[in-house]
Amino acid sequence: MDIHVRHVTTYQYAGPVQFGPHRLMLRPRDSFDMRILETEIDIFPAATLHWSHDVYGNTVAVATFAAPADRLEITSGLVLRRYASAFPRERSSASALFVPHYADGERIVLQPFMTPATSDEDGALAAWIAQVLSNGGPEHDPLARLSQEIHAGFGYSVRYEEGTQSPAQTLSLRSGSCRDLAWLFIEAVRRLGYAARFVSGYLHNSHNDDPSNRAAVGLTHAWAEVFVPGDGWVEFDPTNALVADPHLIRVAVARVPWDASPVAGSFVGPMGAQISLSVGVEITPTETYRNVA
Repeated sequence: MDIHVRHVTTYQYAGPVQFGPHRLMLRPRDSFDMRILETEIDIFPAATLHWSHDVYGNTVAVATFAAPADRLEITSGLVLRRYASAFPRERSSASALFVPHYADGERIVLQPFMTPATSDEDGALAAWIAQVLSNGGPEHDPLARLSQEIHAGFGYSVRYEEGTQSPAQTLSLRSGSCRDLAWLFIEAVRRLGYAARFVSGYLHNSHNDDPSNRAAVGLTHAWAEVFVPGDGWVEFDPTNALVADPHLIRVAVARVPWDASPVAGSFVGPMGAQISLSVGVEITPTETYRNVA
């Protein structure tokens, strides 16, 4: 499956402002399940890019600007080939045991991803986990049960404001964006002893007639990956009830959502200078893209 991704982020200001460094996480890394064929980044105003890998191995570009402007527009173009997951879908997605058996060497590396990053002072999250898992038999997969419960029991909403709701907020509201629902799932399965991480990227929405698919077209997407013994990092998307699905296009992974933001930066200007922020994502088969170009 060869596809083209065009991701445009535009900030509009009331007048010229001076931009601080901006951290861009827009280029995926090659792997056995995804090959990067072409990449490009176009930025207005002109910027100098410094490339590196962060502590998670993500590809990061830091943009620095010399001239002020009343608009910042970052356009990322990708052509990539997504392969089907190697994950064996015909069997359970995890051990029936609630506590996975990681090897000693794995546990040392995975420990930061096994440790919850949020508190549960009133025990609401623990109570919700216990309630959800009590509905399944002893042979039921806890990962699938929690993901399905979030998909079926929580509303999906598009939130344009920055930041991620805490699991307690999402439990209280019974709704959230894709990143909120993914974060609730991650913090829940960590409390069962699993290593889990946050993933930002895109959903190739070619099956948008599926009633279980709730992700909004034209936006970035977020989901979780869980390290399953014997299978490695496996995708779980509670927003759309997807597991190890090739329509998920991974760009960045992190222990916490704010470490995987596609664009993060600052500007210097008067209070209220920022007028708007818009994000647009177009994903098309490369043949369609090249024919109309």
